[in-house]
Amino acid sequence: MITCDTMDTEASIAQTMELAAAGCEIVRITAPTVKDSRNLENIVKGLRERGCDVPIVADIHFKPDAAMEAAKWVDKVRINPGNYADSKKFLIREYSDEQYTAELQRIRERFAPLVELCQQRGIAMRIGTNHGSLSDRIMNRYGDTPLGMVESAFEFARIARDLDYHAFVFSMKSSNPKVMIAAYRLLVARLDEEGPDWNYPIHLGVTEAGEGEDARIKSAIGIGSLLADGIGDTIRVSLTEDSIHEIPVAKALIQNIRKTPSPERRAPNIEVSFDPFSYQRRATETIERDGVRVGGEELMRVVIREASFEKIAHKIDKMGDYKPEIVYENAQIEEIDPRDESSIARLNENSRALFVTVTDDIDLAVIAAFRLLAAKLHARHPILLKDVFNCGLRSVDCGKDFLNTLLTAATNIGSLLCDGIGDAILVQGEEAPGQSLRLSYNILQAAGSRIFKTDYVACPSCGRTLFNLQTTTAKIKADTLHLKGVKIAIMGCIVNGPGEMADADFGYVGGAPGKVNLYVGKTPVKFNIPEAEAVDRLKDLIREHGKWVEPASAAPALV
Repeated sequence: MITCDTMDTEASIAQTMELAAAGCEIVRITAPTVKDSRNLENIVKGLRERGCDVPIVADIHFKPDAAMEAAKWVDKVRINPGNYADSKKFLIREYSDEQYTAELQRIRERFAPLVELCQQRGIAMRIGTNHGSLSDRIMNRYGDTPLGMVESAFEFARIARDLDYHAFVFSMKSSNPKVMIAAYRLLVARLDEEGPDWNYPIHLGVTEAGEGEDARIKSAIGIGSLLADGIGDTIRVSLTEDSIHEIPVAKALIQNIRKTPSPERRAPNIEVSFDPFSYQRRATETIERDGVRVGGEELMRVVIREASFEKIAHKIDKMGDYKPEIVYENAQIEEIDPRDESSIARLNENSRALFVTVTDDIDLAVIAAFRLLAAKLHARHPILLKDVFNCGLRSVDCGKDFLNTLLTAATNIGSLLCDGIGDAILVQGEEAPGQSLRLSYNILQAAGSRIFKTDYVACPSCGRTLFNLQTTTAKIKADTLHLKGVKIAIMGCIVNGPGEMADADFGYVGGAPGKVNLYVGKTPVKFNIPEAEAVDRLKDLIREHGKWVEPASAAPALV
């Protein structure tokens, strides 16, 4: 998605061509007003005259009139069912069946003209649900849930189908990977229930992922795990960075998904041990290993190999929150092949809870191997997750490309954590001990499994953004990075801001050019603050709510 003002024709053309040259196959451009939508004609015309034939998608929120204008010029229109015909008011009310039916009729009247125009022009549509912008109608009937996200999309899909329009795709985006994964899985299950004529394509994305390493990890957990499950036809990695940086991450995510193993190497079919549509941590007994309690209600633990521990033992006191907690060789870990019934039986017959992992010498994909282990192993036994199995046995150059190492670790471990599987993790695909430990903790944070630092939700910027997201995010982080456990949302505009901030402690949202609104949760509390003052006012707000602590004079460095 390009980030410039849609009314800047030449900049829009230049950014689009830059993305296409980098390998982007579909480009989205925001169209917040009818005026912006009209200018899409000039942008598309300019692109085609320059020989760029990448499909253009108009991104629509709130304004059906803007969608109708955009549909005249683009190849695809994205609408958000949560705000296409509704304004978000966070109202609490009970809808009778009659009132709910009347609401759907109102939606049909607003939405049907766009469907008919897309049908006439032969262009596509994305029905793109956002967790942060569900309508009050959906929120009051289904709640802020994956089911509500699916039902929101289905309301619009049924109207399209009634009009015999089928050129649409679905998306179920959230800034929370657990919510996103559950929503997409539920969507696929519901589509299967509806029948083969509901087999529509699916677009994947973690919205408001943020920037830097954390954003890449969060994107890999959400997108990578679903791709590994066989779900998804298109993807978008949303970074609070220049759009060009999203493309290598998206490409690497796709390339990192293993090909389906040959039949003789597949994990046997077995009923999974977890509910794929909602999160619940696998219940285990608590044990102690290497002086640390593991399993049960304890924190997810970080494990390191002895050879790596020896390299950093002299500086552990200076490693702050990135310290290793358990040395693998000291933890009496049972390594097994989950297909080995005799080994599984031996462990299950043991009256004591044991610390169990999958052996490195195995020819199964990581996610499949650990799901199989969790399905067969009695729940009392805690499980140690690994990002990869022995690199040497697979002739893999572990640690040679840190982006691929990061994405692989986040996809494999993050997917399992979101399944509720795992009590400790070991990243062994990265050879540098400090980097491996940082990656371990950041995966736990992104998966919501262990919060050890400030958490940020930041949108990726677009033509609607009312301030420079990259510099603002950097400034807010510089002043708040020491606030362990505090969650701060940084949003360029109000489209998804209030909703995506529902589980954030504080929000910083563009309200008008040069003006910022501050939120506590999803409630706006300070309005029209000059941008130059807004970060300091945010810090004041955090103080007012008792969550501010003064930073240490010098934060520990990780080498």
